[in-house]
Amino acid sequence: MSWFIAQCIKIFLDFAQTKKLSLKLIMSSGGMPSSHTSFVVAMAVSVGLHEGFDSTFFAISAVLSAIVMYDATGVRREAGKQAAAINVLANSLGESVIKLDKALKELLGHRPIEVFFGAILGIVVAFIMY
Repeated sequence: MSWFIAQCIKIFLDFAQTKKLSLKLIMSSGGMPSSHTSFVVAMAVSVGLHEGFDSTFFAISAVLSAIVMYDATGVRREAGKQAAAINVLANSLGESVIKLDKALKELLGHRPIEVFFGAILGIVVAFIMY
């Protein structure tokens, strides 16, 4: 539920900016809020509420959540920046130098604020669903 709500928020925010409805965003990565973060934080909080915040299951879920959030703001964000740079190079140098089947996807990771709001959404959804 948390992932779905996050993806719907992305569609709404994009519509507010562009005045165009883009339903393809329902399956996209990146953007505000982080749906990956929302999903794993909702899972961790749900496990904590059900099994106890002192349980091994919660500890495992919390560590997984931390890894996903770190990856979203670190590795995947940097990969998106690299994709953007490669796309610029490919466009400026032409196909004779760099040949891509299509432009590389640039919106892979998240800014820290997007991860923060994904975590808040995950917490709220977990409590509401509990």
